[in-house]
Amino acid sequence: MRPTLRAGVRARWGRTCATRSSQVAGKAAFATASADSRPYDVVVIGGGHAGSEACAAAARSGARTVLITPGLDNLGVCSCNPSFGGIGKGTMIREVDALDGLAGRIIDKAAVQFRVLNKKKGPAVWGPRAQIDRTLYKRYMQEELTGYPNLSILLGSVADIVVQREGYERLEGHGKITGVKLETGEVIPTSQVVITTGTFLGGEIHIGLEVHQAGRMGEAATFGLSKSLRDAGFKLGRLKTGTPPRLDAKTINFEHLEAQPGDQPPTPFSYMNDAVAVKEQLKCHSTYTNQAAHEIIRANLDKSIHIRETVKGPRYCPSLESKIIRFEDKTQHIIWLEPEGFDTDVIYPNGISMTVPAEAQEQMLKTIKGLENVKMLQPGYGVEYDFVDPRSLKATLETKSIKGLFLAGQINGTTGYEEAAAQGVVAGINAGLSSQFRPQMILSRSDGYIGIMIDDLVTKGVSEPYRMFTSRSEYRMSARADNADLRLTEKARNAGIVTDKRWFQFKDETGEMGKLEGLLMSMKHSTTGWTNKGIKLPQDSTVRTAFDLLRKTGVDLESLTRLLPGISKFSPKVKARVGIIAAYAPYVEQQKAAIRIFENDENLRLPPDLDYANIHGLSMEERTMLQLTRPESVGQARRIEGVTPSGALRLLGFVRNEKKTAARIAAYEEMTARKQEYASMF
Repeated sequence: MRPTLRAGVRARWGRTCATRSSQVAGKAAFATASADSRPYDVVVIGGGHAGSEACAAAARSGARTVLITPGLDNLGVCSCNPSFGGIGKGTMIREVDALDGLAGRIIDKAAVQFRVLNKKKGPAVWGPRAQIDRTLYKRYMQEELTGYPNLSILLGSVADIVVQREGYERLEGHGKITGVKLETGEVIPTSQVVITTGTFLGGEIHIGLEVHQAGRMGEAATFGLSKSLRDAGFKLGRLKTGTPPRLDAKTINFEHLEAQPGDQPPTPFSYMNDAVAVKEQLKCHSTYTNQAAHEIIRANLDKSIHIRETVKGPRYCPSLESKIIRFEDKTQHIIWLEPEGFDTDVIYPNGISMTVPAEAQEQMLKTIKGLENVKMLQPGYGVEYDFVDPRSLKATLETKSIKGLFLAGQINGTTGYEEAAAQGVVAGINAGLSSQFRPQMILSRSDGYIGIMIDDLVTKGVSEPYRMFTSRSEYRMSARADNADLRLTEKARNAGIVTDKRWFQFKDETGEMGKLEGLLMSMKHSTTGWTNKGIKLPQDSTVRTAFDLLRKTGVDLESLTRLLPGISKFSPKVKARVGIIAAYAPYVEQQKAAIRIFENDENLRLPPDLDYANIHGLSMEERTMLQLTRPESVGQARRIEGVTPSGALRLLGFVRNEKKTAARIAAYEEMTARKQEYASMF
């Protein structure tokens, strides 16, 4: 539907050339689906975490972008938990920020508490995490998007994608995007579409035995796109997730519960920030379920449609029902009582998502310490939704069968805000670049956690909602939360999707880091020399720099300041970052060798229309899995389940033979052309 223009709203041309929009007194622009508008470069469907990052990234690339959402209130909504980050997930948000994404900056403005998880371990497995104020996060995200250059917002719902089939008959189901069709019947022309429908694609809400068609409590699901995708040849499946009940803080007895304060000082998520907005952080509290609570859940398992095992839920963030069934011997499960904001009494009990009837939920809650008199504001519920087999995607998140169609977020079988935002920024970047006929940007496993997630999805597919952990990375030493900008910002700048403001700040900070490293490298001594300066080392012949000493227990930059007074001139942030780099330097060097081997395999590309039946020596299972996944490189083929080392070697041999054949053909054609040129001279 078209947005209704209220009194005082004036139509005008938006921030980009020829973007027709309406604007309320200096605030954000809203597009209209009028027939005389020129096509958009990129259309993004859905304004959740994936959609927000996707539309901003596409616009940042210079593409004329429109975000289509049913209502402005849908932008920036945190459907489930009031938090971002954690183990692995926090690193992905830092990577989104390093790509000039939005989430990190918005979190720093909207959070009520910051903590770095795993802080007792090494920085390679630190997990930055923040509790956010839902209202503030939504407000700041809306402000960001509604004022974003090159971006318009169209209020409406998409019923179908418009695909041109002619000229794309080489493989079954091929075509290219030419537009999207709204439920009003209007068609928005475009060459690139990013679908980020979250749990709304064929969504159902389950409470007990009740089923409601919705993607979120009180918001309608979408069904037209599911049919469109099936008709286009995509394989769809069903997944499920859940959310816990919401509680009234005024009815909770916090006095006897363990409090968990935030870190002091808090660590910002965004590399653009040295500090966060919150001055007085709110506390979380912990309590536990018990045997009485478990008995109530067991007695109501037959009254919950959601726990059926034909549809898979998240293994690593399971419902309370799943915990009780799966871990029968456990007498208690932890519950984190998390505040949902500064100006609200709503508490989110993290750890007890459940779908038994509402009355059973309330009865169970009252058995828990601190919740004896609790008032339940909203029951927990489950959501079941459609997803597309992500093996139908390229590493750019463009579909293999329809040119110009990108998928991001839970539609690809993932769970979590962080995974959605990470996919959104990659899909948006590549849709924007593709619309301008510029090279797309691929993040590989060696680039960081976003690359690992995408590779896992497009190579292995999913049988349950995918969640990121540090254990999924084979390059944890080099892909840390502290260095995402060093890994990704220059790559993104070269692709043209990093703003000058971020780039200049990045150059300034890395310049300071380089100066400090240079200062530390300038002082070097033998063991005797360092011992004479008061630093005890093992007796050997090694010459060490001050930079090397930072790997020694008990030596830090502060203790070296008396020897190198120039250290004091650098900011605490720069000193902390250089200290971590020094600690991991030898391990990162070791991983660089493994990364070079990995990249060699990734550079051996496979044709998208390769007929695996013609490759001698592959087993039937290998042919089936390769045909289903259609890997883009020999490296990706190696990681497909069912492909043996022998099969990978046969693929490698095929690619090398193809290259030799192509070289011979090229040489022959060049020789023939020269002969013809020589003959024409006489």
